[in-house]
Amino acid sequence: MLSDVLGLTPEEADTYRTLVSVASATPAELAELVGGNPLLVVRILGRLEGQGLAARSVGDTTRFVASPPAAVLRALLVQRQNELNLAELEVDSLDEIYRAATLGRGVAEVVDVIHGAEAIRERVGHIQLGARKEIMNFVKAPFFSPGNMTDGAVIERGVRYRVLLERAMLDGGTPSFDEIAQARAAGEEVRVTGTLPLKLFIVDRELAIVPLLGSASAAKAGALLVHESSLLDALIALFESEWERATQFVTSAGALQNPPAIDDLDAQILSLSLTGLTDQAIATQLRTSLRTVQRRLRHLMDTVKVRNRMQLGFHAARLGWLETEQTGRGPG
Repeated sequence: MLSDVLGLTPEEADTYRTLVSVASATPAELAELVGGNPLLVVRILGRLEGQGLAARSVGDTTRFVASPPAAVLRALLVQRQNELNLAELEVDSLDEIYRAATLGRGVAEVVDVIHGAEAIRERVGHIQLGARKEIMNFVKAPFFSPGNMTDGAVIERGVRYRVLLERAMLDGGTPSFDEIAQARAAGEEVRVTGTLPLKLFIVDRELAIVPLLGSASAAKAGALLVHESSLLDALIALFESEWERATQFVTSAGALQNPPAIDDLDAQILSLSLTGLTDQAIATQLRTSLRTVQRRLRHLMDTVKVRNRMQLGFHAARLGWLETEQTGRGPG
């Protein structure tokens, strides 16, 4: 059932079921319990850890513990349901385009094609400057405009600006923590998620630009400019769904709701840790040492009296530490 519903392989499902049944286990102990190859079990544990289904024991990092099934599996089920809902929206949007074409209304009235990387950047800049209410942005490498996450003048006019970053970009250091902090200080709302299905730029819920990735040549780059339609409605629904389950980006202790007695660096480490970054990636982003990151995380866990980082994440979510952003800045 786990493999069918949650997309786990049979080996991953068996290993997780076994890990749930014990307090903790080393890869060798698990291999003996499931009757598998120890090297294969090591790889499976790595995948389960990446999916949030397993974590290393705080007291002994050579041992693994299962994440609480009720919390983790329910979140995965909700995600699957969201994906099915989005698939239904896509079917509706395709049906809208089909019906428009059969009724004599050209698809060009719904979607325009933009050719070339420079033309894409120019069009994004143009519609961004014309925004009146809100900009919604999925950020995957490469940037539309490297080094510039948003236009401060747009936010100053009262336009709400929401950016969802793919975690791999933080792993690579682009954008840097300082760049995101500056954008946050200017009024931008930033969240981080594991993966994003596409690059997306929506303005005022009236226009969207969807870059078409995959070409190695910038000259052959292209994008779709989507006008008001069921297709645009589906893209907006996709953004809202991904936004709701993403992790907020916090730059100071003062931005936390009901936090423990921690300083800004603790808050930054907590925020980046909850996005799923490795300790080394966090240390690189914050220009500190790996030892400092690990020591501070241990202090946070001791402060709130939890045993591991998974419990720390559940504790932070339950108390709503990161639920700090306003519902909107601009009109409408």
